[in-house]
Amino acid sequence: MEDDNFKTQKMKKVYILAIMMLISSTLLNAQNQKNKATAGIKGGYNLSSVLIDGASQTTKLHGFHIGVYGESYIGKYFSIQPEILYSQQGYKVTDEDGIFTQKIDYLNIPLMFKFYPVKSFFLEAGPQVGFSISHKETYDSGRLFGDTSKELEPSSFDWGANVGAGFKSDAGLTIGARYHLGQKDIYDDNKPKNEVWQLYVGFEL
Repeated sequence: MEDDNFKTQKMKKVYILAIMMLISSTLLNAQNQKNKATAGIKGGYNLSSVLIDGASQTTKLHGFHIGVYGESYIGKYFSIQPEILYSQQGYKVTDEDGIFTQKIDYLNIPLMFKFYPVKSFFLEAGPQVGFSISHKETYDSGRLFGDTSKELEPSSFDWGANVGAGFKSDAGLTIGARYHLGQKDIYDDNKPKNEVWQLYVGFEL
């Protein structure tokens, strides 16, 4: 079991390094071609929860995200925007024993396809992969909230889809909103999936 965990952690680091090198190359290329592409930083507010069996939903948790992006334009109306984001996510569950909170930190890598129907307004959609880099559980009561040895260990990998919209000024200031729905189960039981609402601001470099 320890060998399997070691291999999993090793492969996780390899995937993260490869993806970061790919997107870093995109960002550098974007900075060198200002007429065709741009690069910038972005950050904002997260409101996250978990959908269970596609029906019930946990209590939402507040957090934030921050990272970098590169936007490459394809003609007048379309662009592609890869991103690397640190994202605070998680959820709360309340029962007769008290309130259980799990906070999960992700390194998320969205690839957004953007459509500009008018000059300053855009719609966006695209896939996202994520890697959990840490997690923490807290309780509001003195009693143990059940057996946490297995079911509260989140999956190290997540993937899903994003949709959103926003405004971008001529000066490169972006204000937008985005919705993420995970497609990978966080745990083995009850098919729990991440759900995140985001408000963000971006600045071109």
